[in-house]
Amino acid sequence: MSIRAEQSPFGDEHFRRDDESPDSIFYAEPRLVVHIDDHAIRAIGKYLLEALPSGAVVLDLMSSWRSHLPKGKAREKVVGLGLNRVEMSENPQLDDAVVHDLNAKPGLPFRDKAFDAAILTVSVQYLTRPEQVFSEAARVLKPGARFHVIYSNRMFPTKATAIWKALSDGDRAKLIGAYFRRSGGWGEAEARDITPRVGFYNDPVYVVSAVTIDRRQVI
Repeated sequence: MSIRAEQSPFGDEHFRRDDESPDSIFYAEPRLVVHIDDHAIRAIGKYLLEALPSGAVVLDLMSSWRSHLPKGKAREKVVGLGLNRVEMSENPQLDDAVVHDLNAKPGLPFRDKAFDAAILTVSVQYLTRPEQVFSEAARVLKPGARFHVIYSNRMFPTKATAIWKALSDGDRAKLIGAYFRRSGGWGEAEARDITPRVGFYNDPVYVVSAVTIDRRQVI
């Protein structure tokens, strides 16, 4: 499998949104609310308890006032990158926070190989330049580190991209897999359904993840 990025099949129309105003305006006011139900939140915590390495430096992309990281897992540091400083200041799991608009500037303001793991929780649907962001995630992660992209069917519909809204939950996993594949620097993406089965209905939760490959390798 090649680690080189493939030519993108996506056009600008795939990432258009009903509200094309700057995201910095939309997210200027703090929203101290969760976007998935309690059972889904616990499912994410259980998944990350098993998936994140102990003592890791973790990057929380598109972070807000909750990261849903599990209790009982020793971490060296958690760095949040998001659009609202107030929200991130209310997040008890963040050790550091960076205000940064990934749709305006997909480059990440971190050095190469700075992190042991990265998470992106229920926000991938808002990325308008996902391949560039995924490529940057590969750059700032150490070789062999995993990027966990967690999603549900909840969203701000005016800010979600056209392609995301047009797809089913299963096809969204394939879309995220394409982001990994076409951005380069990743091994094979893996998809998991971690939806909790409690009661009549729970918010669905899925994970698509991949491990970084050293870009110096030729495979």
